[in-house]
Amino acid sequence: MTLLSPMALMGFDPAMSAVALAAAVEQGLPVTAIERVARSIAPSDTNGFLFRMVPKATLNRRRADSRLSPEEGDKVARLASVWTLAVRVWKSDEAAREFLFRPHAMLDGRRPVDVVMATELGRPLVEAILGGLEHGTAA
Repeated sequence: MTLLSPMALMGFDPAMSAVALAAAVEQGLPVTAIERVARSIAPSDTNGFLFRMVPKATLNRRRADSRLSPEEGDKVARLASVWTLAVRVWKSDEAAREFLFRPHAMLDGRRPVDVVMATELGRPLVEAILGGLEHGTAA
């Protein structure tokens, strides 16, 4: 089980503040952040999962620049945050993956990972389900 903070997962100091992370996202997260997150969430499908976050041609351009766009970095940070919460709640990487990649009734049958990746509005929906599980309420 990997119990990392979202910052550590992306390769930053775990004590980094949310404000500092927001500034780093605005300036462009390093491409290594997306690779680290993909490796954690989908270790057996790293490339396929990477290309769902950022299209292949775009990711190749980003690798040349070594930075993600603010929009791409925001998506990576969202995923890192939800992943670390899911691992904490489920207490194993595999159980967290199962939760994220299985359709959920409270998300109209959508997979939590897809809801989180679609827009920023999806993140609190998935976090609310995880919070309910963590605190023993129905989810």
